[in-house]
Amino acid sequence: MGRSKTVSDVALLDLLLPVLRNGGPAGLTFAKASNAVGLAAASLVQRFGTREAMIVAVLGHAWDSLIAKTATLDAELPSTPQGAIELLLQLLPGDEADYAVDDGLMLLREDLRNTVLRARGAAWGKSLATALGRRLADEHSEAQRLGWQMASIWQGALIWWAFMRGARVEEAVAHSLEGWCRSVGVLPDA
Repeated sequence: MGRSKTVSDVALLDLLLPVLRNGGPAGLTFAKASNAVGLAAASLVQRFGTREAMIVAVLGHAWDSLIAKTATLDAELPSTPQGAIELLLQLLPGDEADYAVDDGLMLLREDLRNTVLRARGAAWGKSLATALGRRLADEHSEAQRLGWQMASIWQGALIWWAFMRGARVEEAVAHSLEGWCRSVGVLPDA
């Protein structure tokens, strides 16, 4: 009979995410993971098999959290253009914006290289574009087009904020999103 797990999979992945974020994919070893979670490295090898599988599991867990947060916001926020802006603002990394656009890109690279993680990102993008589009237009194809555009403006605004860093990230991104909404006619001119 196998032993019961002293640390649940979810709790384990929660503990490993900061280790991955701080050291990057190359820095997440079984030894470092063992120190972070208080389990023997051999126990982690039994759970994950390989270091690469452990990285994929941790990043998959991060996608689970982002998908759940997006779904919660989609259900709670108003179906208006301002609700779309608020949804994206609440998905911003907040106090971790510097990390997200600096070291966080190392993790994004892993997401892009791995077919399973890349598919997770693509699926999230589709659901995000749908959530945004419903708030911007009634007709399905127009809603999809505007939803994808708004998601792209959001990411672009975050990247440009990272270069300039003149205002708080929330202010800079909100300004870009509001300007785009006005330019496509879903918000009245200020």
